[in-house]
Amino acid sequence: MMRLLLALPLLLAACQASTAEAPETSAAPSEATMKRLTERLSSDEFEGRAPGTAGERKTLDLLVAEFTRLGLKPGNNGSWFQTVPLVEIAAKNVSPLTFTGGKQTVSAAYGPEMVVATYRVTPRVEVKDSPVVFVGYGINAPERGWNDYEGVDVKGKTVVILVNDPDYEAEGLTGPFGGRAMTYYGRWTYKYEEAARQGAAAAIIVHDTVPAAYGWNVVQSSWTGAQQMADAADGNADQSAAIGWITNDKAKALMASAGQDLAALTAAAKRPGFKPVDLGVVASVGFENDVRKHQSKNVVALLPGTERPDEYVLYTAHWDHLGRCEAVDGDDICNGAVDNATGTAGLVALAEANVKAGPTPRSQLFLAVTAEESGLLGSAYYGEHPVMPLAQTVGGINMDALGFAGPARNVVVVGKGKSGLDAYLDRALAAQKRVASAEPTPEKGFYYRSDHFSLAKHGVPMLYFDGGDDLVTGGKAAGEAAAKDYEVNRYHAPADEYDPAWDWTGVMQDMALYYRVGRELASASDWPNWVEGDEFRAIRDKSRAGK
Repeated sequence: MMRLLLALPLLLAACQASTAEAPETSAAPSEATMKRLTERLSSDEFEGRAPGTAGERKTLDLLVAEFTRLGLKPGNNGSWFQTVPLVEIAAKNVSPLTFTGGKQTVSAAYGPEMVVATYRVTPRVEVKDSPVVFVGYGINAPERGWNDYEGVDVKGKTVVILVNDPDYEAEGLTGPFGGRAMTYYGRWTYKYEEAARQGAAAAIIVHDTVPAAYGWNVVQSSWTGAQQMADAADGNADQSAAIGWITNDKAKALMASAGQDLAALTAAAKRPGFKPVDLGVVASVGFENDVRKHQSKNVVALLPGTERPDEYVLYTAHWDHLGRCEAVDGDDICNGAVDNATGTAGLVALAEANVKAGPTPRSQLFLAVTAEESGLLGSAYYGEHPVMPLAQTVGGINMDALGFAGPARNVVVVGKGKSGLDAYLDRALAAQKRVASAEPTPEKGFYYRSDHFSLAKHGVPMLYFDGGDDLVTGGKAAGEAAAKDYEVNRYHAPADEYDPAWDWTGVMQDMALYYRVGRELASASDWPNWVEGDEFRAIRDKSRAGK
């Protein structure tokens, strides 16, 4: 979220000087459009843009009106929409999560001490006297010689799991799970998936702010209220009955009641050969569910290419946010101004700039996806059911939560060095006299927390970067402070609201980068790929070979 001090006219002049690399870069995205749409999308009128609400309908209507105004084409066989089947489940009458059978009963209250939900489409969940097993980081990775479930049958039991990877505290990027950089095994989504594969009745993650990368306030605001999930013919019957989180303090109390020490168990779980620990206590929790099946929408807008219209450059941003959430000082709307009204406005601004500059040889597809906040559901659905063939999708750019810390000397590339798209970004940065930096906090797993991941895992090279952390005013210390301030005070909270006093200078410089990279990619004839040895390279090679 940090940017560089460079007047926009100077930036445009630099772009015009490099037209051989990125034709027609002079039609830069409009700051007026960015401001207008960010403010509108994050207004109380849109009620936080939760899928399946009146806020969704208003968001879809606004985006279609904007794309129609620009002269874009409906991108899905004559329709502006791709239907995404979802289920909304809202837990109510939640009992405390209790652990009995130890030295004393440990009880965690819903909201301030634990959160719980279910993927199962059912009117009631009841987990009663379920034996509790501590399974370390909850990872089963045969290719890495690691299995936290080895030697234990957890069918019908409650598993307690640590967040992140065993080696997240490493200084460098070497280790069984990438050292400091989080792998997918560290994400909470994976941990619930593996617990379900193991047959666990309930899966509870121990919250810890550093390895989770956010405080308990984020967990509480995100997990209380209605939850969205992908619909399934079997009602997700193969999933654990209950999934959730518990605070670190309550986890310590649980371990103490079981005659264990959380710090000692955590240290043991970091070492190869860890064995799961039966805690000798049982867990109980129950809650009712309000279940509503509904259909949300991805918005798909097309700017057809002039020479190779069956080759596509993709731009993605999620339009959704949390809707109504835990009230703070009487405000219960999580407006999502930064996250992600900014990125959604960016889609329209990029489309507007490209229309002004004229069509490119390749087609450009602008995809506003739903239900990112519920686990990348809209982009995942697109990845499984692509409107345009993924083998013909050259690459893409994802925009999520543009920041307002001010101009910076760099940008932070999430997944730097993974694909040939880095070279496109480097050329755009050179025109601004800026540089690309690797993530300063790879342990937070941002690569798996936005919509680019849904396309990447199907082989499509995707570029995702944040604003820089080396601010022109204040350097890296100021950049770190700004990021921390947003995470603690506004991220996934009612305070993420539009501010007329925002400094848009850095945002617009980053928008110029998005535009230049996309424009060059849509004008070129090459096909960027993942680097040799990357986890997505084989998928892309197979896709491009038509296999």
